[in-house]
Amino acid sequence: MAPDRPARSRSGAPCRLLLLTLSILIFSCDACRKVTLHVPSKLDAEKFVGRVNLKECLQSANLIYSSDPDFQILEDGSVYTTNAILLSSEERTFTILLSNTENQEEKKILVLLQRQTKVLSKRHSREKVLRRGKRRWAPIPCSMQENSLGPFPLFLQQIQSDTAQNYTIFYSIRGPGVDREPTNLFYVERDTGNLFCTRPVDREQYESFELIAFATTPDGYTPELPLPLLIRVEDENDNYPIFTETTYVFTVPENCRIGSTVGQVCATDKDEPDTMHTRLKYSIIQQLPASPTLFSMHPTTGVITTSSSQLDRERIDKYQLKIKVQDMDGQYFGLQTTSTCIITIEDVNDNLPTFTRTSYVTSVDENRVDVEILRVTVEDKDLINTPNWRANYTILKGNENGNFKIVTDPKTNEGILCVVKPLNYEERQQVIVQIGVVNEAPYSKEASSRSAMSTATVTVNVKNQDEGPECSPAVQTAKIKENAPPGTKSSGYKAYDPETRSSSGLRYKKLTDPRGWVTVDENSGSITTFRSLDRERENIRGYMYNITVLASGRDGRTCTGTLGIILEDMNDNGPVIRKETVVICKPVMSSATVVAADPDDPINGPPFDFSLESVSDAGIERMWRLTKINDTAARLSYMNDLPFGTYQVPIRVKDRHGLSLVTPLKVMLCDCITENDCTVRLDQRTGNGEVRLGKWAILAILLGIALLFCILFTLVCGATGTAKQPKVFPDDLAQQNLIVSNTEAPGDDKICSTNGFTVHTVGSSPPGICGTMGPGVKNGGQETIEMVKGGHQTLESCRGTGHHHTLDSCRGGHVETDNCRYTYSEWHNFTQPRLGEKVQLCDQDDNHKHAQDYVLPYNYEGKGSVAGSIGCCSERQEEDGLEFLDHLEPKFRTLAEACIRR
Repeated sequence: MAPDRPARSRSGAPCRLLLLTLSILIFSCDACRKVTLHVPSKLDAEKFVGRVNLKECLQSANLIYSSDPDFQILEDGSVYTTNAILLSSEERTFTILLSNTENQEEKKILVLLQRQTKVLSKRHSREKVLRRGKRRWAPIPCSMQENSLGPFPLFLQQIQSDTAQNYTIFYSIRGPGVDREPTNLFYVERDTGNLFCTRPVDREQYESFELIAFATTPDGYTPELPLPLLIRVEDENDNYPIFTETTYVFTVPENCRIGSTVGQVCATDKDEPDTMHTRLKYSIIQQLPASPTLFSMHPTTGVITTSSSQLDRERIDKYQLKIKVQDMDGQYFGLQTTSTCIITIEDVNDNLPTFTRTSYVTSVDENRVDVEILRVTVEDKDLINTPNWRANYTILKGNENGNFKIVTDPKTNEGILCVVKPLNYEERQQVIVQIGVVNEAPYSKEASSRSAMSTATVTVNVKNQDEGPECSPAVQTAKIKENAPPGTKSSGYKAYDPETRSSSGLRYKKLTDPRGWVTVDENSGSITTFRSLDRERENIRGYMYNITVLASGRDGRTCTGTLGIILEDMNDNGPVIRKETVVICKPVMSSATVVAADPDDPINGPPFDFSLESVSDAGIERMWRLTKINDTAARLSYMNDLPFGTYQVPIRVKDRHGLSLVTPLKVMLCDCITENDCTVRLDQRTGNGEVRLGKWAILAILLGIALLFCILFTLVCGATGTAKQPKVFPDDLAQQNLIVSNTEAPGDDKICSTNGFTVHTVGSSPPGICGTMGPGVKNGGQETIEMVKGGHQTLESCRGTGHHHTLDSCRGGHVETDNCRYTYSEWHNFTQPRLGEKVQLCDQDDNHKHAQDYVLPYNYEGKGSVAGSIGCCSERQEEDGLEFLDHLEPKFRTLAEACIRR
């Protein structure tokens, strides 16, 4: 805390008294005296601020915490900063909260931090500006030996401020050991700054002291900030190591393996950690009984392990060890302490439980349930009230119907045999049950569970009792035909007397009837319907309706059963086609599948008979044909070449008994690939259902293809125009510029010439431009080269062998530049001989017969394709080959329709 301020004038005393009175009134309920601490404007983290007397406020506080997270309160009332703090104002407050959880008492202490603000007098103002930088006013390391022999007072160090050159400086200290416990341990000479200790110090009680030194002038001016001084107490080996427990108790199972861990002992030493004073070693001094030696101890960790496997609980169940711990790493001059360790040998299940008797006889009344009928006892030599002693009983034979259960009495270890399902005297008068017993813990010796189990036989005699009616079976059924008139009677539920096996004299009553369909006759149990029932409309799962019936005897005993009413089906519904609209995509489909369903029972349903219903002047039979597929489906196909459009086709479907219905089927004949495509383009068709391409659409498509091939020619010319020597074309050139397309229909415009070479007519390209040629596609020995030039042109075959050829000039094309002519010459020399040989092979096989497209295999794409064959030997002789433009794929249709609208 800062030094006392100068005394104020007496006129301020009434004000202070008034403030103190207000503070007492405000905090009288749970607040204690306010504490004021004087601090500098800047506080570093983890620095001592001051000390508050907590016991004066609450004597027994076990919870202490601060309302401000920037400050930490210790148990002795010391206040430390947790973060660096800069006081922006003159004052800052926070609250110390004290709580006693035992008596629920809480107190508060208000702490006021006041910033030190001293105004220099006029006579010192100039000196403050001219003073030198600090050199000596800084923390100086200081230490002293604990339990020092003096002489006292013992000089520790000197604190000095450079401001003593300009001012008269008085030194003072505060903190633990000065004005707080232990008080008067340190003092400083006011004029010299020499720091002294007055008596010996115990390091284990006080490891260090953090003092605050002050330098002030005679008039109270503080030219220096408070100086923290840390005095460290050096350790001396004056404390014996102490075991954490005076007696250690461990357990280890008998017959355990060598090296098994028994336990660990631990000792503490109050001397300074990580020094020789606290380096401990453990050892066993004595074992009782002494022979044989069964245990060893790790010298550093204090872990006790077994050194022999001869631990037998039945012979000796407890051992006592005397153990020692010594500091200074076990050297002879180290301080040592002893303790006792008791090791109990734990029992294992090496003794089986056995029945005291091998057979028992008991009895029970029939129909009794949850009743105890017998208690059996066992003997076990293992330790009582352990899993090795507690018995676990089980029923081995005679409980196939689940009438019995056996449990263990946890107090007496007896087996309690109970009846959990009633026995019937009329069915069985005596039951023989075999029971067995084992321990909760598994048997430790090598033996099977059956041979290690003791067994006994229990004979249970069943006593006859007067019984009420019996509802057996619990669920019975009755049948009622659907659409039967109200008042129809049917057999109901039947119960019987188990003594007489008769139903006479019993009374019946309906307990539940969810929809109120029937009544139950009191004497016979038969049922009568209230209304006509439709099997298909009632919406009952499984077509069975359940009611509950109560049967009672003369003595008032009752039983309950369930009657399931089955609605028998009548053929009152004809088969119907649920999907009344079908789509046939004419290019890819020639028919549609029609499926019928009958809500009646399968016995009144399929096989169905499909037929076209004749309509006057409609000509249905001439346009459509029905072919049966299976018992519930037929194929509807159109005849002749019907135009696209929507048709009404009435179809009659009969079930196996001749009941039929006519369904007006709506058939949509579309030019589509999928049914969704037909639905999307219904509103985009022309009057006759077809899409026509205009001349602008065809021209746009041709120009696009021509432009693509011209760009390819340009790339080849640009790449090879500056070559000085013949170029070698690689065989795998075909994989560089081809575009793979998954759409093969409607095909291309290939025309087979008489010499077997395919010529492509693809519009015209601007003169003087040569595009990069698409390389040949190598597939099964066939190579196809496509070339785009102005007008129509046929490539002639050049006979010969070899891979490198040169042409003198470009043939038949409008090629103006030298680079293009040279590039075309190289390409022509390379491709012509190879093409000639390959194309000739397309016309004949080894036997000089017509070859069937042996080069390129294609999958079957369906009949009626407008593309025809795309093999190398296609015989299609169409000159124009533009009809496929009327049946383009959906993506091309959008382009065509856009052109039509223009």
